[in-house]
Amino acid sequence: QLQLMESGGGLVQAGDSLRLSCAASGRTFSNFAMGWFRQRPGKEREFVAGISWNGESTYFAEGRFTISRDNGENTVYLQMNNLKPEDTAVYYCAAERTRTKYIATMTSAYEYWGLGTQVTVSS
Repeated sequence: QLQLMESGGGLVQAGDSLRLSCAASGRTFSNFAMGWFRQRPGKEREFVAGISWNGESTYFAEGRFTISRDNGENTVYLQMNNLKPEDTAVYYCAAERTRTKYIATMTSAYEYWGLGTQVTVSS
């Protein structure tokens, strides 16, 4: 089992920046591509950003966000800039066991999930 724990969420104002972290344990972190998803109130869980196992490939659904990882620290990050009220959501990190360059955007591709961290952006 790969355990994932998100942190860094909170209440911020529109225009602020926030960095989320996701710490992994239990398996070799570099065997996994990582993704960030979010679930806004009343909406389906949606892809935000993904990164390949070695960090060489990334894909973003939101241009204000960037994703990075530190395999030495078993952690993946989501840097969110210029936050908007519509970014309010529970943010989840997820892991897909793969060492390809392909980054999946579907929730069904990811095997392990964290419990999420709440991000609330006030206007």
